[in-house]
Amino acid sequence: MSVATEIEGNGNGSSPEKLLAPVLSAFWDQPNSWTLETYKRHDGYEGLKKALAMAPDDLIAYVKDAGLRGRGGAGFPTGMKWQFIPQGDGKPHYLVVNADESEPGTCKDIPLLFANPHSLIEGMIIACYAIRSSHAFIYLRGEVVPVLRRLHEAVREAYEAGYLGENILGSGLNLDITVHAGAGAYICGEETALLDSLEGRRGQPRLRPPFPAVAGLYACPTVVNNVESIASVPAILTRGKDWFKAMGSEKSPGFTLYSLSGHVTSPGQYEAPLGITLRQLLDMSGGIREGHRLKFWTPGGSSTPMFTEEHLDVPLDYEGVGAAGSMLGTKALQCFDETTCVVRAVTRWTEFYAHESCGKCTPCREGTYWLVQLLRDIEAGKGQLSDLDKLNDIADNINGKSFCALGDGAASPIFSSLKYFREEYEQHITGKGCPFDPAKSTVWADRPARTTEVNA
Repeated sequence: MSVATEIEGNGNGSSPEKLLAPVLSAFWDQPNSWTLETYKRHDGYEGLKKALAMAPDDLIAYVKDAGLRGRGGAGFPTGMKWQFIPQGDGKPHYLVVNADESEPGTCKDIPLLFANPHSLIEGMIIACYAIRSSHAFIYLRGEVVPVLRRLHEAVREAYEAGYLGENILGSGLNLDITVHAGAGAYICGEETALLDSLEGRRGQPRLRPPFPAVAGLYACPTVVNNVESIASVPAILTRGKDWFKAMGSEKSPGFTLYSLSGHVTSPGQYEAPLGITLRQLLDMSGGIREGHRLKFWTPGGSSTPMFTEEHLDVPLDYEGVGAAGSMLGTKALQCFDETTCVVRAVTRWTEFYAHESCGKCTPCREGTYWLVQLLRDIEAGKGQLSDLDKLNDIADNINGKSFCALGDGAASPIFSSLKYFREEYEQHITGKGCPFDPAKSTVWADRPARTTEVNA
């Protein structure tokens, strides 16, 4: 749904239209929003026409000047990624769209593809024209069968309308798109593991260099971009780079989808300029559920260091979140109130990372296993106070030393939860079990009353 059409006020006197920027989500709530007919009523494929009138190198420069940064987590400039593809090398070039959305708490790409798949297809055609590619792939998480069907139908519509196939719109561009359903592995969200999986091998990260831009899919130059990154390109071409740069901040321009979930009154997708704060988003979403207050939250999914109530006014852009000690990541804002046991939450996340580790490198394979054993003991009241330093030490031996970023993601909630909630870990140990009674919030009972609430 389009949040801007649903929210009438945000409690601080500003209308949501001034804070939100529905572009990709502008017509999600309209009937048959996923069809080509609906998409064309909203300037669909107009950006492609403008792109095809430009030289490929000029198009890359335009996207680069717009300042679009990758929406998959790392925030790498999209235009610069396209620029890395060598030209005149005589090899096929490929575009691969990473739609393997697996990060706990992340849920933006799937609703985008379900409600507005043509924004991705148009963006892919533009990107392929820029990097001189004639074959592109969408690697989709295989469990989301309804989205898979929508994508197949949207690709069929694009072929039928002449936007895919040979000599697209008389430009001489030939392009085929293949939709590939993965088998369901978190590690395949890592771009080189995704490429191995796409080639029919076990999904495991590759040693780099060479990087995908030089030797990616089938050892050919390849661009790997996130769904939202590519889907944002048509609007930049249609409305102009200056329009895009007018939103957000200087180093993080534009709009993006924030996935608000957890103990909030109205969870959902909130499309807004980069730099909005969680306090503003909570004001628009009705705040933390009635009778409760915010305890901790993640700015970019479970693999990013957690924040607390003191970080409500941190600008949610790449620089602001980084300066506060975390990462913007996928903008998966998971909010937890005072009834949530931090130890239990971190244990569940760590179990996920241990299960999803591909096993290729020792720090991640062994480290995540031992983190789980220690956390389970602590949660059950069988731990020792020395286990807290041991947790920190194991996480330190994983962080920055594993083959890919999965290990770093597993270490993040360990470090941040010990930083902000070490007392709660100690209560599990000294009290011989979880002190939590969710109905009474016993962990907070001995703390002084707060003078301000999240939604005050």
